[in-house]
Amino acid sequence: MSRAIKVENLSKAYQLGQFGTNTISGDVQRWWETKILGKEDPFLRIGETNDQTQKGETNIVWSLKDINFEVEQGETLGIIGQNGAGKSTLLKILSRVTSPTKGGFKIKGRVASLLEVGTGFHPELSGRENIFLNGAILGMRKWEIKKRLDEIVEFAGVERYLDTPVKRYSSGMYVRLAFAVAAHLDAEILVVDEVLAVGDAEFQKKCIGKMGDISKGQGRTILFVSHNLTSIEKLCPKSVLLDKGRLDLFSDTSKVIGKYFKRNLGKVKNLENYTIREGNGDLIFCELVVEQESSESIQNFLTPFLATIFKLKIKRQINKSFFNWRIDLGINDLYDRRVAWLSSNIKEDKLELYEYNEFIFKVDSLSLAPGDYNINLNCEVNNEVADYIKAVYSFKVLNRNLWEGAEKLRENFMPILLNFNINNTNAEKNKGIS
Repeated sequence: MSRAIKVENLSKAYQLGQFGTNTISGDVQRWWETKILGKEDPFLRIGETNDQTQKGETNIVWSLKDINFEVEQGETLGIIGQNGAGKSTLLKILSRVTSPTKGGFKIKGRVASLLEVGTGFHPELSGRENIFLNGAILGMRKWEIKKRLDEIVEFAGVERYLDTPVKRYSSGMYVRLAFAVAAHLDAEILVVDEVLAVGDAEFQKKCIGKMGDISKGQGRTILFVSHNLTSIEKLCPKSVLLDKGRLDLFSDTSKVIGKYFKRNLGKVKNLENYTIREGNGDLIFCELVVEQESSESIQNFLTPFLATIFKLKIKRQINKSFFNWRIDLGINDLYDRRVAWLSSNIKEDKLELYEYNEFIFKVDSLSLAPGDYNINLNCEVNNEVADYIKAVYSFKVLNRNLWEGAEKLRENFMPILLNFNINNTNAEKNKGIS
């Protein structure tokens, strides 16, 4: 089996704010030394890793740093990582949308990319015209595209709107047609980013099946980025794990997913410097820890029906009057549907609120179906959002053969309020926020 993709020391740096040396002579000298003489760019020596949760000390950020891996022809490779890990940047470089700062890559064959809603299509052209345009870009003849047209339209389900400009399409229609074009035209490599999350669950399942068919049946290579780790586990024998722009692991998908979740469970998630949040700051989430009362050796996953503890440290603005407040912890599946909920408002006796607080939600039995989940945190003060952080923590519930058909049942689950106890202590007495 021949090699389809080889990535060597691939790096991408971005400069935040104003770009350049602020002088024409400095910019010319920089260009001459880096582009002509081949010297290292001195501006990039002080670059930081891509950590979006903290404030940086320099204006140079490495979105990717020294990435190395190979993909064989006909393989489907999963790319896993938290938001900001560099997944989309990697796909854009391999699709030649942007160029690397250092390193390089080799690709054997034509690439069809599905990176984000709107890319690859001309908004003023109709769906039919865009199909022929994309085929022509791939070097296909008109009769070859015509031969695939009916199959593309049927898969996308846009026959009625085929001669309508795509700028009038909904985001779901856009993605359906874009995926159908990329999957059915003659490209040896298919690159798919998280855009499939825009489509409905039925279409996502259809796309996963199609990717499996073209990989195994047609010998085409696929790079697949998704937060739906269940889909990656089913589709991709191997995966890479990116963390802050660096390659953390390149191995079997089960090992990669295990390491991805192991990084979270039982460890303190520091939220005080987290920048991706909303709210007025009257209350601020500072820490989150998830623990499970289990003696099993597998500690990087959660097990159904075991007692589970969620610890939250929260800081209060002491110069504010708090008439009413609430702390919510929501558990969503990877389709962003709320499946469970914990709230301080459920407790009959009003809890005391200190300057530094440690809320402990203890769930007697984690009644969740096997699968992947995210935690959203929300707190409100005087009916206004004080702090909201989405998908701050990811975990996987194992299938321990405790029930059959759990995956099918979960599709029809309604949000539930888990049976839990809650208490709050003055964290200042315990040395405050760590």
